[in-house]
Amino acid sequence: MGILNFIKGAGEKLFGGSEAQAAPPASDAPTAAASAPVPSQEERNAKAATAIAAFIQTQGLNLPSLQVTFDGATSTVILEGVAETQGDAEKAALSAGNIANVTAVENRLSVNRPEPEAQYHDVAKGETLSAIAKKYYGNANEYPRIFEANRPLLSHPDKIYPGQKLRIPAQ
Repeated sequence: MGILNFIKGAGEKLFGGSEAQAAPPASDAPTAAASAPVPSQEERNAKAATAIAAFIQTQGLNLPSLQVTFDGATSTVILEGVAETQGDAEKAALSAGNIANVTAVENRLSVNRPEPEAQYHDVAKGETLSAIAKKYYGNANEYPRIFEANRPLLSHPDKIYPGQKLRIPAQ
């Protein structure tokens, strides 16, 4: 399916920025924090991947064999496994990407029932689903199509935010 890019600061706050960043450089000077073990980059990546996978699973998508990997150095999520539908695969990628500190999602999910891939839209300040529907479908009253295509990621048509990436289903 490819790579989707996201705005790093926008989205759900599942883990702190410090947990998602590259490991700090080593220092010769002892500090008070030096007595506490500092998790390795691999441990931080695994913890973030677990949190992202858990968040995706809360969306109620049909992903029987989801595997999530996170690379804190590049803030990239890799999704692998099988999705039942194209929509499930795309929503999984959006769920992962609309998390703060994630800048890209490489969606490697295979799909049991492929459909045409959706377009994506980055929400700008002041935009509404109606305005987005007018842009893509020529009719503001088509906003429920966009809302439904992004459920359960969206809980209400008025609850979108700048920087959020939305699925725009084919006409």
